[in-house]
Formats: sequence, structure tokens, C-alpha cells
Amino acid sequence: MTEQPVSSVLAFPSATPADMAQIMYAKLCHYTDAWDVAEDLANGIDAIVVIDTRSLEHYRAGHIPGAISVPHREMTPERLAELDASRVYVTYCDGIGCNGSTKGAWKLANAGLKVKELLGGLDFWRRDGHPVQTGDLPGNLAKTSVNTCGC
Repeated sequence: MTEQPVSSVLAFPSATPADMAQIMYAKLCHYTDAWDVAEDLANGIDAIVVIDTRSLEHYRAGHIPGAISVPHREMTPERLAELDASRVYVTYCDGIGCNGSTKGAWKLANAGLKVKELLGGLDFWRRDGHPVQTGDLPGNLAKTSVNTCGC
């Protein structure tokens, strides 16, 4: 008789559907992706503000159109007090090898602001084929065609 292989996936039992739904909901409350951000920016949704948490030099070299530059290292209580508490802030940095967006999100949340982190940062934004703005001005993605990802 041959021995059945042991499943790596099933080594731990799956969550109940209710538990999984709750976990996925919580995940969506904490993170967003490039497609959803691009869609909101293209539709002129002003309830969100995209924050580039990298240095001003990196921001100038290329950023998400509409994003403002607030480097995480410069997020002082005084600077964060200037932000509108009624909006949701989306932080990003270079990508999964960078934790600037995480540090920025932590600082914003500690300042009492609502925040989500962009999955994959500028790297995933570019991989999805979205445009990048250069220079000091935020730029604008409103009323442009957004690439579809099929999600």
C-alpha cells in the first residue's frame, strides 16, 4: 500500500467561513490596492488622500498622480495636525521591500487619523500600468482612463 502525501495546505485547518469573512473584511479595512486607488483618483473621490511617504527626492523622481509628499521621517505631531481628520489617508512607498508606508501609516493612526496602506506601493502601481507624475506638483489622475486588471 502506498503512503498518501501529507498536505502542506491542510496541515492547519481552514477557518470557518464566518471567521474567514471577518478576517478578510478586516484586511480590506487595513489595506488597499493600486486598482482601487487609481479608480478613486480617476473618479475624483476626495474622501481619500494619497501620501507618498518617501523622501522628497524620490517623490520628485516619480509618484502617484494626485499624491502629496509627506515623508514618514518628517511626520511630526505639528505636521500631522494640519491634515483633515475627516479624510482617509492612503500611504505608500517603493514597495514590499520598503516599510516607509507602514511607518507613515503608524504615525498617522497614532495622530488619530484614518489610514490604509497601499499594497505593493509604487512598484505594484507601475506593474499595473498606471501613470506616474514627476516633479514637485501632485498632478491629477481625475478623468483619465484607468487600466483594468480584471479583478
